Amino acid sequence: MAAARLSMRTIREILRLRWEHHLSKKQIAVSCNIARSTITDYLRRAQRSGLTWPLPEDMDDAKLQQILFPSREGICNQGKRPCMEEIYKELSHKGFTLQQLWLEYKQNNPDGYQYSYFCDRYHQWAKKRDVTLRQVYRAGEKLFVDYAGQTIPFTDPITGQVQEAYLFVATLGASSYTFAWASIIKQDLPSWIDAHVKDFAFFGGVPEIEEPYLLRPS
Repeated sequence: MAAARLSMRTIREILRLRWEHHLSKKQIAVSCNIARSTITDYLRRAQRSGLTWPLPEDMDDAKLQQILFPSREGICNQGKRPCMEEIYKELSHKGFTLQQLWLEYKQNNPDGYQYSYFCDRYHQWAKKRDVTLRQVYRAGEKLFVDYAGQTIPFTDPITGQVQEAYLFVATLGASSYTFAWASIIKQDLPSWIDAHVKDFAFFGGVPEIEEPYLLRPS
């Protein structure tokens, strides 16, 4: 059964605690007695919808619900059958997953596909649709680097404070051998350079002088 939506009052409280009081997702989860994954979903919807805090005075619950949960009739096609092309388009947006789209599909089609079959049908469709270009790299020729899209909440073992860490990832093209580095400093130029120094040391390019568990601001 698809998970029931939270009340608009609870959703407003999530937004208030996050945007006005700057609480972490874990703190909001404890305060509202809601799973952190649910909070992540609602915050992602609010951000994607362009909402800001405080909400406009004329935004009632019906309008807020329409903004956060726009109609997705396009996902359903020919009765219970989901439209794979629409699912593919939704997955191209940051933060959306097959599970989220399946939950919305089930809300409109209680007797529709179960999650495992829904995913299986989509993956079979995607295999026929996707056109891929095989890339061949020589060992050590290419290194692909970027920050991961989402931050990672962690508890500081010294202060007990919950903070968000940025995840830097570097992967060798030939072997897919991967280096990951979590930092609580913003994604600025000094942090970008420092992350590269560390990934070069990890892959054997340059010696590393110091290797703390987590990069901290001075």
